[in-house]
Amino acid sequence: MGRRLGSTTLRVLAVAAVYYGAAQIGLLQQLVRDQVTPLWPPTGVALAGLLLMGLRVWPGIALGAFLVNVSLGPSLLSVLAITAGNTLAPVCACLMLRRAGFRNELDRLRDVLALVFLGALAGMSISATIGSGVLVLSGALDAGDFWPTWSVWWAGDAMGILVVTPFLLVLRNARWPSRAGPGRWLEAVALALGTVSVTLLATRTRDTNLLFLVSPFLIWAAFRFRLAGAAPCALAVSTLAILAADGDQGPFVGKDVFANMVTLQAFNGTTALTALLIAAVITERDRTYEEIKRVCARLSVVVSRMEPRPDADGYPPGTRPPP
Repeated sequence: MGRRLGSTTLRVLAVAAVYYGAAQIGLLQQLVRDQVTPLWPPTGVALAGLLLMGLRVWPGIALGAFLVNVSLGPSLLSVLAITAGNTLAPVCACLMLRRAGFRNELDRLRDVLALVFLGALAGMSISATIGSGVLVLSGALDAGDFWPTWSVWWAGDAMGILVVTPFLLVLRNARWPSRAGPGRWLEAVALALGTVSVTLLATRTRDTNLLFLVSPFLIWAAFRFRLAGAAPCALAVSTLAILAADGDQGPFVGKDVFANMVTLQAFNGTTALTALLIAAVITERDRTYEEIKRVCARLSVVVSRMEPRPDADGYPPGTRPPP
């Protein structure tokens, strides 16, 4: 009993530490009141922790959220309310995903769709509503700023789910490929360098159309490396795009915050969905193909057992010539 309690405590503290560290990274790109960002990684950390370690680690999410917000909130009561929203959102998202039969491997199309609609879109509306409402009620925001703040808060939390959670789920199940030859490693390096280079070019050039140059690399990653390649590529692309928007570079030059948010979140959402959906579809296709192969193999064994066997002289039954 004591060992189990100690293990749970360590997991709770680990979740709190990772949540806090991810929040500090997210706060480097604040857009609204120095605490609402276009990508909020802690939501992805929180949901991944709940999916991998169970609901018993929710106190770690609450502790991490409290430590982050205590220096940002207008009052202690507001901090507690925002912390409750930041904790409740991933917990509800986890419960909805479990209800939908979600699998952490993300190897089915239904799992990706559940993560998008239940985890990101529905679940994160809870934290956005509570957080924005608290800021308005405390006087930190004007009532007219509720919906702009809500949209940025919700989009940031949702992007944390779509970008960070799949990466952590892949990282948890990652294994060193023992059978990968030099060609496979060379392809992986070429994919990584190409993705980063093209993303830097697209996000440092004013032409918005160049953002579409990233899509072939995401498709390449999904087709050749499945989720293990698609999730890291999506995370890298989204991070570089956010850095460009924060630095007022490329297609984000000379635009207001709202216009940049629309462009950024549309690009990041397309990036995440393209990578995850294609990877899931290809993985499902591969699994179906392997199942068909196994069924055909078993069927061939059954058919071979049903075929008539020749007698001792080598003649099939009923074909022995008359003496």
